[in-house]
Amino acid sequence: MNTRVPEARGRVNSVDALRGFVMIIMALDHVREFHHRGAMSFPPEDLARTTAWLFMTRWVTHICAPVFMFTAGVGAFYWLSRGRTVGELTRFLWKRGIWLLFLDLVVLRLVMFFSLTSGPVILNVLWALGWCMIALGLLARLPAGILASLSIAMIIFHNLADSIRAADFGKAGWIWNVIHEQGAFRAGPLLVVSAYPLVPWIGVMAAGFCFGRIMMLEPARQRMWTFRIGLGLTLGFLVVRGINAYGDPRPWSSSISGMTVLSFLRCNKYPPSLDFLLMTLGPALMLLSWFGRFTFSANNPLIVFGRTPLFFFIVHFLLAHLLAIPIALFRYGRADFLWLPMPSMGGSPETYPPGYGLELGAVYVVWAVVVVLMYPLCLWFRGVKERNPGSWLAYC
Repeated sequence: MNTRVPEARGRVNSVDALRGFVMIIMALDHVREFHHRGAMSFPPEDLARTTAWLFMTRWVTHICAPVFMFTAGVGAFYWLSRGRTVGELTRFLWKRGIWLLFLDLVVLRLVMFFSLTSGPVILNVLWALGWCMIALGLLARLPAGILASLSIAMIIFHNLADSIRAADFGKAGWIWNVIHEQGAFRAGPLLVVSAYPLVPWIGVMAAGFCFGRIMMLEPARQRMWTFRIGLGLTLGFLVVRGINAYGDPRPWSSSISGMTVLSFLRCNKYPPSLDFLLMTLGPALMLLSWFGRFTFSANNPLIVFGRTPLFFFIVHFLLAHLLAIPIALFRYGRADFLWLPMPSMGGSPETYPPGYGLELGAVYVVWAVVVVLMYPLCLWFRGVKERNPGSWLAYC
């Protein structure tokens, strides 16, 4: 296996490009949450209130979380294939997982709310990534065939548990919120929101780890199989979603005039349904295959962002929030309300000026500004990482 690692470098490049692409797309959704007027009052998937443009602005970003989870698994396989032992992989994943939990509960909370004491405690995507890495540290010890079967089974069959509710478990219901049902619970005086239940994300990351073997194939065969699998998943989505009997807790409907297509595409993300994962991982794998046809320069924005994903994630949140300050000063003459949680993130609408937020077109402008500003910052941080190999920056 070790003798084949150099052959995989170009394929690592394509994974980085895919990850960089979804980082850019992800920033659009987060900028929307900080700046869009509608985000302060209703979710973009609300078919009774949304528009096609707003819905699709949110929908295109659904690819991001599945790609993060899946490519983290691929990355773990690459890390193991470079002469490391499974025990070393376990230790690495556990350390990185614990680091991600800290970032989610402390650093991300600070940049989202400008405070560690106001607003709910949101168990967000870094929380899920961290626990998935900790779980993969154990699961990677299983034979490849068994792990692949378990991960696929979790993805396909987890919707069988949709009828189980946290309330069924009484005081222990918070455990089910963390595992499978998005919801809120109390931890002493704190309101905790489990935004990213862990199942089936654990299966998605484990599937990415197993997929690493396909990424080690000869380039042309690797691209062929990656495309075929991606196409198969996409067609599977159309079939399963079309049958409308299993695969998502929200069946699509034609009851709202003009919204049938959007209803078909509105799949459950929290936790990600089978339909959601087929809809996102299928096109992501086809895109990965397509990226594999190109050779990207080291300073291409896709590669720069793809190799500094954690830094990008944290800092772009901070930039999106900071940019709200001059906009608020210009529009309202004050920005003190920005030190309170936004209505889009669990805050009270009464604490913000009436009609706070920008039109969707202006949100796209702010998104472009954030992405442009992130490029030199990520380029600098990548250089810091490269000059300090083996340091704690390996976990960033």
